Amino acid sequence: MTEQNEKFDIAVIGSGPAGFTAAIYAVRGGASTALFGGMAPGGQLLLTTEIENYPGFVDPVVGADLMQRMMKQSSRLGVKVFQESVTAADLAQRPFKLTSSNGKIYEARAVILATGAQARWLGMPSEQKYSGKGVSGCATCDGFFFRGKEVAVIGGGDTAAEDALFLTKFATKVFLVHRRDNLRASFRLQEKLKANPKVELVYDHVPQEFLGEAKLTGVDIKHVKTGEVRRLNVTGAFIAIGHTPATQLVKGKLNLDAEGYIITDEHTATSVPGVYAAGDVADTRYKQAVVAAGTGCKAALEALAFIEGCSK
Repeated sequence: MTEQNEKFDIAVIGSGPAGFTAAIYAVRGGASTALFGGMAPGGQLLLTTEIENYPGFVDPVVGADLMQRMMKQSSRLGVKVFQESVTAADLAQRPFKLTSSNGKIYEARAVILATGAQARWLGMPSEQKYSGKGVSGCATCDGFFFRGKEVAVIGGGDTAAEDALFLTKFATKVFLVHRRDNLRASFRLQEKLKANPKVELVYDHVPQEFLGEAKLTGVDIKHVKTGEVRRLNVTGAFIAIGHTPATQLVKGKLNLDAEGYIITDEHTATSVPGVYAAGDVADTRYKQAVVAAGTGCKAALEALAFIEGCSK
């Protein structure tokens, strides 16, 4: 006898703030709901040591603790949380079929994609050593902790420029380190950088080594033409070389933009009816937990309306 596929009204793929919020709203809306979160549910917030800007917490909350609370809340409300990844998705017809990492197939009447986006890193061992200890991929998340300090931003595009300008609200000095002799950032942003006395533009340099003991105390940068090494005595280094959205699962199945982000309308709907996207996988700009949670709510409400409409 052939084993029947497990069926759900709504399947959520991804376990960051967008995914868990979507699952909570979906199950509270009366839908049988599955969430596929991989072996370590929590998304990018698992890498964040302290969060001070998520509403409802008087004291800073560790990212992993916040995600653990969301997972427990989801389970208590009736969400079936699978610590499995989705390795294949058949979105060509409904019910949609999802294949998990253990080979099992699940069916869903609607799917919410909340697979997130990962900050791009330089790939240096010392960079990873000080990740969360002075090295960060999110200036808006961690900039506050460097009030009165000197910091460095690595990158040359709009994100790097915006991060550098944002950090001037807290830091006494911001070094913007770029490997070329001119920035890729927009003219407007470059003018703002040049006009800000806290910003020092460091062209033609790349990071050679991140230094410190328990925490970051400096960065050695090397001139790409002369090989000369310069030490920046900074306690914070922000890597701003872009993000990579986790959209390999739906490549060729949903409309994506040039950077690989899922294209949605203002209601989180994708190019396939019944499939929605929430959080950083569709967010090219904000990359904030509270924004991701908000889009997760929207996606769940839209998915609930979709399956209700299909039942009539």
